[in-house]
Amino acid sequence: MIEIDGSFGEGGGQILRTALSLSCMFRKPFRIINIRKGRKKPGLMPQHLTGVRAAQLLSHAEVTGDHIGSVELTFTPGEVKGGSFFFDIGTAGSTMLVLQTLIPALILVGGRTEIILKGGTHVPFSPSFHYVNEVFVPFLERLGIRILLSIESYGFYPKGGGKIRAEIFPARRIRPLTILERGRIVALKGCSGVANLPLSIAERQWKGSLEKVHSEIKDLRCPESLDLLDAPAIGQGTFIFLKAQSEHSLAGFTSLGERGKKAELVGEEAASEFVQYYYTDAALDPHLPDQLVLYLSLSDGESEFTTSRITQHLLTNLWVIGLFHEFKYSVEGESGKPGKVKVTSPRP
Repeated sequence: MIEIDGSFGEGGGQILRTALSLSCMFRKPFRIINIRKGRKKPGLMPQHLTGVRAAQLLSHAEVTGDHIGSVELTFTPGEVKGGSFFFDIGTAGSTMLVLQTLIPALILVGGRTEIILKGGTHVPFSPSFHYVNEVFVPFLERLGIRILLSIESYGFYPKGGGKIRAEIFPARRIRPLTILERGRIVALKGCSGVANLPLSIAERQWKGSLEKVHSEIKDLRCPESLDLLDAPAIGQGTFIFLKAQSEHSLAGFTSLGERGKKAELVGEEAASEFVQYYYTDAALDPHLPDQLVLYLSLSDGESEFTTSRITQHLLTNLWVIGLFHEFKYSVEGESGKPGKVKVTSPRP
């Protein structure tokens, strides 16, 4: 039984999600204490509980401590089997984080698996559907992992109600990744959306983004394009997603609207993240490394990449992965600053 202290590092839900993923993948049981101790409301929230129960269903696991607010959990998996599954978080909890919990184990099963998730699609403290679909999934494809994502309805805080579908295909092998240089930015694409609000708000978000980018970066010479979206949803909400396509990489930046927050500020926030990324010349944005290292630790070679910011999420995730299987890694750079990461898997 692997023992995990959930207060390690940034002390968030990523520790639990990674543990569930690798427990199912390697059929290794674990016990975790101090779940989400670093958060204002410690313990399991609805999205974490959905992730636990989804992983339980897929792997026929024996589980204790699976209730809202629980700060301790044991998880003993059996064999993972694919199929078609539907999970409803019941709140605006992140469908993307639940999905990312399930993908690693499902790429090793014998056939295609379909997952339908209901909950939040563009909510705080989690990757948006657009980020996952347009940055994370393309990078998985580079590694030899095929995922097809689609969205039926959008879910914003506090009502949720979004619905996404994922098709996960088995991977014969996981390729390593080497990407040290970003190269020139060749396109900046925006998707600015509103739900049950005037479309003019989405236009103002995009305008705020462009004004910020143009004021901060004088030498950016690339096509700029915008998709305006009137998003189907049961509640109100707004978001903007910026995708920076470069010669060798992709990066994404999301900002969410909220009551009383000016549309222009929503756009400026996403643009500010892009500007910070731009001036580091790093290949990966700060959100992607902690999501990729699990797969790179399972690849058949050595991976190396630069990132615009070393995050506590990344450092914590590397630690958790090491509890479940042997691999080597090195991180050059300080937390909160640009750096380089190397991951070497002993897998033949």
